[in-house]
Amino acid sequence: MSKRIAIIMERADIALGGAERSVLELAAALSVLGPKVDILAAKGQRQSDNVHILCRDMAGKRVSYAAFAKVLTKYLAENHYDIVHSVLPFDFADIYQPRGGAYIESIRRNAASYQSKPIEAFKKLTAFANVRRTVLLRAERRLCEQADGPAIIAISQYVAEQFRQHYAVPDRRLVVVPGGIRPFAQADSAKADRLRTQVLTQLNIKEADQPVFFLFVANNFRLKGLAALIRALHLAAQRRPARPAFAVIAGRGKPHQYERLAKKLDVRTKIIFLGIIQRIQDALSISDVGILPTFYDPCSRFILEVLAAGKPVITTRFNGATDLFVKDRHGKVIDAPQDTAALAEAIAHFTDTNNIQAATQAIAADNLKEKISVNRVAKQLLSVYESIRQRKG
Repeated sequence: MSKRIAIIMERADIALGGAERSVLELAAALSVLGPKVDILAAKGQRQSDNVHILCRDMAGKRVSYAAFAKVLTKYLAENHYDIVHSVLPFDFADIYQPRGGAYIESIRRNAASYQSKPIEAFKKLTAFANVRRTVLLRAERRLCEQADGPAIIAISQYVAEQFRQHYAVPDRRLVVVPGGIRPFAQADSAKADRLRTQVLTQLNIKEADQPVFFLFVANNFRLKGLAALIRALHLAAQRRPARPAFAVIAGRGKPHQYERLAKKLDVRTKIIFLGIIQRIQDALSISDVGILPTFYDPCSRFILEVLAAGKPVITTRFNGATDLFVKDRHGKVIDAPQDTAALAEAIAHFTDTNNIQAATQAIAADNLKEKISVNRVAKQLLSVYESIRQRKG
């Protein structure tokens, strides 16, 4: 078994988002299984002895790719690791695990999320004006073109296909290890009750109305398809569903343009914006379905959190999290976020109590909570590490 493992990341700070949180959770899960795991980060917070901030003395919140590479090379020459696992495209690592998928795919899907051909073309053309992203994309391409380059661990089949399509990476270098999460603590019943009361009051409805709450959590409302959700909510309402559907929106995105769209489509009274929430489990406990009609997500942490809470989900094929549940059994998968009619049909499906119960029971029966656990990810990775270590001799 590999004794010492280094995981390279840019910033060790869970406040920055799901990718950073996932790496730190993975390190903790691996450590429980025996190996000594060190986090090597350019910047961030040293929350434990195994987190090493290598560029602490350099100015700014971030450092350049080249500067971090130089510091890493020196550190790794002075400290032995059996496996070097990087989430950044460093070709001296044993493993490259891109948490955000291929850079070229993220650029294209971000451009598509504007839903305007002129803007999409402009965004693609100007994407390389971002110097940092351009450097990383070129480093990723060089890494992929090396015949003996690092093994590439994809967090979903969607990500694996990106590397086949954009870089012609052979299957012998690709390993799919689906993403996972550490299940969070139970909801605080008192706080959850207060939150539900707040939601009912602001929507001006009662429990007797039998509302179905569709929870949407994101920080980039455009990329994650909030406009599509609002349009679909409008269509679903016209179908006279068995129970009324309401959207509960959380995250740090700016709501103003979406409030205007909802008002224009006469569904403003069916949407509530909660802003940033500290405990997603409380919001999940008062919701019936998780929904994320995303334009791009290598493996959505939010969708995994919904499934871990035992609730059905609605998302798109551009979300790698679809690897971890069965379409039409545990949730619905839409071909494209622009397909508003299909999204409305999925929403209408889950306004039927029987359909919610059937999906919930299937999630429990199939033990999805264990399937999406970061502990499962750690065990799979240890097997990959061992095969690489043996190949290295």
